[in-house]
Amino acid sequence: MSATFFSTISPLRLHNQQLIDAQLAKVEDVVHWLGAVQAQDFVAAKWALALRVPSATEAAVERAFNEGKILRTHVLRPTWHFVSPTDIRWMLLLTAPRIRQNRIHDERKLELDESLFKRSRAALTKALRGNNPLPRKELRTVLDRARVGTRGEERLARSLRGAVSLAFESQ
Repeated sequence: MSATFFSTISPLRLHNQQLIDAQLAKVEDVVHWLGAVQAQDFVAAKWALALRVPSATEAAVERAFNEGKILRTHVLRPTWHFVSPTDIRWMLLLTAPRIRQNRIHDERKLELDESLFKRSRAALTKALRGNNPLPRKELRTVLDRARVGTRGEERLARSLRGAVSLAFESQ
């Protein structure tokens, strides 16, 4: 490739990634602009967002996350991403069937099936009604009361993901 190509494309990429000439004032605007931001390493992901907002601090990123202005979920594949609440529905509608298909083998090993996901979905819907966020420990209790059996972190995580995937696949 020619030097002209790189001298033209590099500044455009840096601008579009909001790394130079940043125009966005809030962390949630950056997430919406980028579509999805890999967030497997939570600390590094927060830094990557704050880097794109000149006035952002770690506290501002934490606040946006804690207030639900940005979401951390497995929307694209079984790794964490930050996404905007305004984008989560269409992204999950688009990606959930494929992600779920890829997880079937592991779910069988953990004795997870659609019936269990339906129970998980019903219990979680009831517990989270009214914008009532719950920490992971309390979600485990909700699922255990629904006879989901969340023994082990892997089974808990897959029970939660399966319930969410099922919810979006049924729409």
